[in-house]
Amino acid sequence: MAFVVKSPFCVSRTTWRGNNNMLNPSSDSRIVKSVGIRINSRLPAGRDFSVKMSSAQVESLQLVPTVAPPKDLGIPIMVNGCTGKMGRAVLEAAMAAGLNPVPVALGGPNDSGKILDFGGKQIEVHGPSDRESVLSSAFSDYPNLIVVDYTLPAAVNDNAALYCKVGVPFVMGTTGGDRELLYKTVADSNVYAVISPQMGKQVVAFLAAMEIMAKQFPDAFSGYNLQVMESHQASKVDISGTAKAVITCFEDLGASFERDQIQLIRDPRMQIEMVGVPEEHLNGHAFHMYHLTSPDGSVSFEFQHNVCGRSIYAEGTVDAVLFLAKKVKSNSDKRIYDMIDVLREGNMR
Repeated sequence: MAFVVKSPFCVSRTTWRGNNNMLNPSSDSRIVKSVGIRINSRLPAGRDFSVKMSSAQVESLQLVPTVAPPKDLGIPIMVNGCTGKMGRAVLEAAMAAGLNPVPVALGGPNDSGKILDFGGKQIEVHGPSDRESVLSSAFSDYPNLIVVDYTLPAAVNDNAALYCKVGVPFVMGTTGGDRELLYKTVADSNVYAVISPQMGKQVVAFLAAMEIMAKQFPDAFSGYNLQVMESHQASKVDISGTAKAVITCFEDLGASFERDQIQLIRDPRMQIEMVGVPEEHLNGHAFHMYHLTSPDGSVSFEFQHNVCGRSIYAEGTVDAVLFLAKKVKSNSDKRIYDMIDVLREGNMR
């Protein structure tokens, strides 16, 4: 992640990005004086893989090791939503780190009955009808099991309720759902969990810095106008949880903003031409921009964190699994964690 701090320069209220049109990057050249902070993280999307379906509904993901086999850490994981791109990325990162995927996983109705082959490990996907019995059986067979959830926003609360009912520790990487209910469900069950709207470690560090600034310097941006734009692959149906968290920090800092003002960019043409997303990453990216303007328009601040691919989230998820397994083993008093807790532990790979 690169940090570029621009020296002060002045801005006219009517010239910033074409009369405050955040989708017009060419207008940057017209900015005469502002303060900008840009944070960019473009990471490779990881190894490409192809998925082929046979008549027996077996999906094959060939992982070709380029280094010596990883040490077997003996931690079993169940990745629910493993038929999706994020779930597959997590499985790839987990196997590279020496974690052991169990031979079953949970998915949606359309995924039920599929058998996936990940580097020689076959995983059978079960649908909603038998998910409780499948999870309970897996937890019985693998007492140290950690569940990873990358499903859908609409499934967050039901899935969390299931994990808590069975008593299995889990990492919730899926955004959306009723977050207040999610935390209450986990707290009432006393189950160990890592819950975070953002799994990218470097982005989480940025969020932590924002939270510290908001706590130590409340109302530092009082009166400032905030504009927010976020661009994700078209398949992402909800508003970025990361954007919501950053906006909360800016609100604590005194900036004025209404949540319905977030500019969601999901159109591929706009993403390429206006946002600057590389075409090869249209199906997997997370670009965020936050622009603050002083009441008289003489000062502006711009924050960006742009991610290409999914490896940053997959690696962070693996760290969360390792962290949670350690907390379970030590019988830690605290049960609910986030990625800031994982960062503070200081033993990430």
